[in-house]
Amino acid sequence: METTKIDPKNIYYPPGGILMWILIFLELITFGAALIFLVINSKEDPEIFHQSRLSLNATYGAINTIFLLTSGFFMATTVHHFKTNNFQKASFYLNITMLGGFLFLILKSVEYYLKINTGYTIGYNSFYTFYWLLTGFHVIHVIVGLVILLFMQNGLKNKTALLEDVEASAAFWHMCDLIWLLLFPTLYLIL
Repeated sequence: METTKIDPKNIYYPPGGILMWILIFLELITFGAALIFLVINSKEDPEIFHQSRLSLNATYGAINTIFLLTSGFFMATTVHHFKTNNFQKASFYLNITMLGGFLFLILKSVEYYLKINTGYTIGYNSFYTFYWLLTGFHVIHVIVGLVILLFMQNGLKNKTALLEDVEASAAFWHMCDLIWLLLFPTLYLIL
């Protein structure tokens, strides 16, 4: 019986598989729609949105952006080394990728703690409702991404990881980067 090979240049088999890309597009559409509603709501009460944005710590947001972008770079490096069968380097760079994700979560937790202690909870005003829902949903994605990467790390150590799985985990991780690149300027800089 003849087996069919997946043509990596075929549009139906992008890195990580078509289902992963469908998920990514759905997630981006969801976040995009929420950001559009955020902007529409900000026009109804611009002063509240502006003052609320000023109460966010843009430095924390910028540092978290650096954490995720650096982490994304190391995820791409992981995939590169996996493709060259250098599993030891791939594993090393995957650890750095996960470190970036964990640092993001730690700093976000500090930010959340400070917001709660100053009374800026989800019900404080409409800006903070959007802030908590959007950033909280993103945090969930980062946590899911880290769980996926932990499974990939186990596969790398056991040399059972498949290229499709590594690429799918990389695509998901880069989606987390991209979503943050949409959230950070909208929430922390523009409104």
